[in-house]
Amino acid sequence: MSLDATDVTPATAPALPGTLPDELRAELIAFRRDLHMHPELGNCEFRTTAAIKARLEQAGLEPRVLPTGTGLICDIGPRDGVAPLLALRADIDGLPIPDTKTVDYRSTVADRAHACGHDVHTTVVLGAGLVLAELAREGRLARPVRLLFQPAEEVLPGGATDAVEAGVLEGVGRILALHCDPKVEVGRIGLRTGPITSACDRLEISLDGPGGHTARPHLTTDLVTAAAKVITEVPALLARRVDARSGLAVTWGRVESGHACNVIPQHAELSATVRCLDLPAWREAPDLVHAAVDEIATLHRAKSEINYIRGVPPVVNEASSAELLRDAMIARRGAQAVEDTEQSLGGEDFSWYLERVPGAMARLGVRKVGDTTRRDLHAGDFDVDEGAIAVGVELFTAAVLLDRNA
Repeated sequence: MSLDATDVTPATAPALPGTLPDELRAELIAFRRDLHMHPELGNCEFRTTAAIKARLEQAGLEPRVLPTGTGLICDIGPRDGVAPLLALRADIDGLPIPDTKTVDYRSTVADRAHACGHDVHTTVVLGAGLVLAELAREGRLARPVRLLFQPAEEVLPGGATDAVEAGVLEGVGRILALHCDPKVEVGRIGLRTGPITSACDRLEISLDGPGGHTARPHLTTDLVTAAAKVITEVPALLARRVDARSGLAVTWGRVESGHACNVIPQHAELSATVRCLDLPAWREAPDLVHAAVDEIATLHRAKSEINYIRGVPPVVNEASSAELLRDAMIARRGAQAVEDTEQSLGGEDFSWYLERVPGAMARLGVRKVGDTTRRDLHAGDFDVDEGAIAVGVELFTAAVLLDRNA
């Protein structure tokens, strides 16, 4: 692999690799398309894991598959037992939705798609690993790096918890990640210090009552009305019990009850997500939600059973790590390539790593230049400008070389 020097960094900074060779660019695009055609759900990413492992071994590296059987880590560079590792994390799982695009690399698996960009994240970290391995062989990599390919990001509470238990953070002093953003133009990244995603939990509620005839609701628990009141009044109640700046929001996705128009049912089920912008409020959310649901259900003589399923806390970008990503992008693409970004209401299990070590996540621009179509993640027609892969590789390799926390 041929890597040319570049003079875009200050004289005091290490020389950064030049633009990716055409051969490597083409290989990475082909690798991404292969993953895109063969998406696998969380904790079932066996083919994906094997493909990553084979390519790293081909580069002379020694990847280690995680104990769960999917996902892997791979260390690169000098290890003296003192210098902390800089970890680069990618998530590798797909989503249980159909791929609706008309492209040659469309998913070949029914009702499965890489509709969140994890195939791009994986390819970027792989590409960065190949570049860094070459630098290590040339004696130009001064610090150790760990590649982390994590399974099951889309499965609450996220595969990151299993990865942490498996020891992937041992010896790690900083961790970096990126996430595709269809709102940001290719060649640019979005950054912010502090919270960049939201907490996300799941709420399952069962309501029960004696039921009866719709002609005599006063003799029964009017369960449909009780469910409707929970749906409308629980969010309103929470809005008065939590600081509005915390952004605590309950949004309903499923409600089921009854089978006939003249029968008051005995059972109702409701499902929702609970999202929160603020870490302290997220920690209080289960007790607050339980109390609000019980209060409304009791008022309408319904018995409630609540299953509050913890998901993920917000991703909170640590200041020096976010600045490292900013410096790396400016060094490679200039100050105009970095834009401020808002906090998303989406959840990301990268947050679990940041509970233990400092780090940051950047939003990688994947929107084609000039494309004004509004696109979003988790949609069957989601796709990227594949030029973003090289941008991500350059970002990560520059961050490794510029990091002074060695």
